[in-house]
Amino acid sequence: MFNRDGIIDKKEESQRNGLRNVNLTPDLAGTPAKPSADANKTKAVPSTPDAGSKLIVGPDIKMKGVEITNCDTLVVEGRLEASMDSRVVQIAENGVFTGTVSMDVAEIFGRFDGELTARKQLVIHATGRVSGHIRYGNIRIEEGGELTGDVSTITGAKATAR
Repeated sequence: MFNRDGIIDKKEESQRNGLRNVNLTPDLAGTPAKPSADANKTKAVPSTPDAGSKLIVGPDIKMKGVEITNCDTLVVEGRLEASMDSRVVQIAENGVFTGTVSMDVAEIFGRFDGELTARKQLVIHATGRVSGHIRYGNIRIEEGGELTGDVSTITGAKATAR
């Protein structure tokens, strides 16, 4: 039977026990993130002052048929099939993103397949594989990175659309 009086606020309990919340989500290189000096504060602190809203699709997560809105930074460590508009998308080495995405900056360590528009910059690292309908402002491809499909600059796309 559910007893409302027996519920303990987890935040208050952790503060009494001296416990603190620590983010152990691995970064794109696969090493655990180090807790910040502000980790014991109750309010989440972005890693950078202008980080804004951030969504992390963890390594064992599979999401399909999603529309993501109001997300400043998306980190894909698992498998994601979605459409979205964002500022920054980072696909980790084991991450897979399938769908339609428009963003300012894309950093690809894993795989992307679909329609990708990187308004400012597309970075494909040595382990990155990008295929589909690709538009970009600037591009950097490390040795070993792959880019296939219908590829053009955003200015080139605008010029051919006239």
